Amino acid sequence: MQTFAAKDGRFNRDNFFGQNPELAALAQGMTDEQIDRLKRGGHDLVKIHAAYASANAHQGQPTVILAQTKKGYGMGAAGQGKMTTHSQKKFDETDLIEFRNRFNLPLTDEQAKGLAFFKPADDSAEMRYLREHRAALGGAMPRRETACEVVPVPAIDAYASFALKADSKEMSTTMAFVRMLGTLLKDPALGPRIVPIVADEARTFGMANLFKQVGIYSSVGQRYAPEDIGSVLSYREALEGQILEEGISEAGALASWTAAATSYSVHGLAMLPFYIYYSMFGFQRVGDAIWAAADQRSRGFLLGATSGRTTLGGEGLQHQDGSSHLVAATIPNCKAYDPAFAGELAVIVDAGMREMLVEQRDVFYYVTLMNENYANPDLPEGAAEGVLKGGYHFSSFGPQGGQRITLLGSGAILTEVIQAAQQLAAQGIGVDVFSITSWSELARDGMAQEASGAGAYLTQLLANTAGPIVAATDYVRAVPESVRAFMPAGRRYATLGTDGFGRSDTRAALRSYFQVDAASITAAALKGH
Repeated sequence: MQTFAAKDGRFNRDNFFGQNPELAALAQGMTDEQIDRLKRGGHDLVKIHAAYASANAHQGQPTVILAQTKKGYGMGAAGQGKMTTHSQKKFDETDLIEFRNRFNLPLTDEQAKGLAFFKPADDSAEMRYLREHRAALGGAMPRRETACEVVPVPAIDAYASFALKADSKEMSTTMAFVRMLGTLLKDPALGPRIVPIVADEARTFGMANLFKQVGIYSSVGQRYAPEDIGSVLSYREALEGQILEEGISEAGALASWTAAATSYSVHGLAMLPFYIYYSMFGFQRVGDAIWAAADQRSRGFLLGATSGRTTLGGEGLQHQDGSSHLVAATIPNCKAYDPAFAGELAVIVDAGMREMLVEQRDVFYYVTLMNENYANPDLPEGAAEGVLKGGYHFSSFGPQGGQRITLLGSGAILTEVIQAAQQLAAQGIGVDVFSITSWSELARDGMAQEASGAGAYLTQLLANTAGPIVAATDYVRAVPESVRAFMPAGRRYATLGTDGFGRSDTRAALRSYFQVDAASITAAALKGH
């Protein structure tokens, strides 16, 4: 069909209508020029209008209109139907005259050659139609509506006091998030605006307790009896369900997230979507959709669970995420965090809700969550500001005088950093440990301050430390390398990460293999010390 579109009327008479007597009869009496002017359905205004009217009249289900067209329609020999159409950047004068003639444009030869615009008379039917419909749409200038009511956010202590004062209780950050979410859903003002979204099985993330609380949305309700119907954690699908459980369809889940995340602009109704998924299957699988959501100024939370190349041990190499933070850093209005502890997570969630729902800023948050249970300390006094900026001083170990080493860690690997600090302290070396909650926020701050001539926050944060600096993460080394330029002058900076492909093994074996365990961090700190 493309070949017929690219050729003239004579070619179409011989090669299309000439295939059999029945087709030949259809073209009998037509000139070659008339055959050349035959329209595909997608260029037939009557057929297009009829199809659109029919689609509007059809109720109860979506309608798809398939319109066949000619690539480069109207370009003639310069590009109609040709493979080169997409790279055709300009017409020569002959092409412009032919285009003018093809569409009967009221332009002189000189006007056509000069690419003059044609505007119908102000009182013409076309101009009256355009003005009427633009007025109905709100005016001639496109305008993005963002006004919506402020949604009050409960005080952080109301839903996260257990995280802020964790008292060394063992929990994963995924567990902490689900507990916070369950409490937030009960808030009379905020709860109805929350849209929990899961791609896969919600039980994977310990969300089964929400089935009874808010239910799983289904357009037809529940039509089956769950296998564990006697359990308080059994499935409950309902017309008024709040959880969107979309099966293994990250693209579908992200589309739902985008719809909720842009509701403040599209419908004037602020919603707060929390989409939780295996972190490897977010930016790496539907990154273009996330970029499109960012371009639409989406507001909401993306939660990359089971994150880290060593933290999710045995589910296969393709599940182990070592790069999502690298990709997230490329999106200007995405704030990406990798908290190690529940208290840090609480501060980030609280700040995100206030920034998006109260201050109504066009940002969204990407937060990685871990499935590893370990002791969670209380959030240090005054640490909240540093958590949001990207890092804070967690603790000091060993003697205050003599040799000193500075260790940076994020996510689950911060526990390995703390163990390394304890090992170094046992050798009589003083260690300062910093929890890095966001490498990308530190890098952005550094670049912004560099441009203004001010000092980077990270440089100031480390100003009173001494000795070599070692950073360890569960992601590729490019993540901690992003802040190298903002290290204090004259200090050795070594980065440890999980470059390469994943492997199936235990957490301990994987961390030893990638050299991000306590022993490897200790060795890197002592190298050349």
